[in-house]
Amino acid sequence: MTPRRPYLVRAFYEWLLDNELTPHLMVDANMSGVRVPLEFVQDGQIILNVAPRAVGNIEISNEVITFQARFSGKPHSVIVPMYAVLAIYARENGAGTMFEPEEAYDNLDQPSNDEPKISVEKPSLSAVTQPQPEAPTVIHRADDGDDDPTPEPPKKSKPSLRVIK
Repeated sequence: MTPRRPYLVRAFYEWLLDNELTPHLMVDANMSGVRVPLEFVQDGQIILNVAPRAVGNIEISNEVITFQARFSGKPHSVIVPMYAVLAIYARENGAGTMFEPEEAYDNLDQPSNDEPKISVEKPSLSAVTQPQPEAPTVIHRADDGDDDPTPEPPKKSKPSLRVIK
């Protein structure tokens, strides 16, 4: 049987958003395949705010949750395999669920060879040659006779309110 966790994660995620709550994921950061900023991991776990205003390009598939997020102002690409998700809940009131271990995930701490590998391409930079500049073009403008600097605008008076009866 397929694991129920991805379906429950998606359902709770939508339900929390529909109720204007902030969804958070509790993730086991020690599991293989988890890519999170390690400086925010406490006791082997990390809590991730996955609200649409906090993350970009969130995708919740049957195998993995991926998104872009900023941690202390630095952008990170986050990858959380479904087997590493421990809970999804609302920050405001704790509504949500914790997940029990599932038989389907018993051997998935190490991805098997027949599973599709998660590959995320990192952005890369390459040198580009700059074209040789042409001779500058000189634009002649007609002299309008206004060589004086523009005068300062008149100072505005202090705003005031009047009582009208």
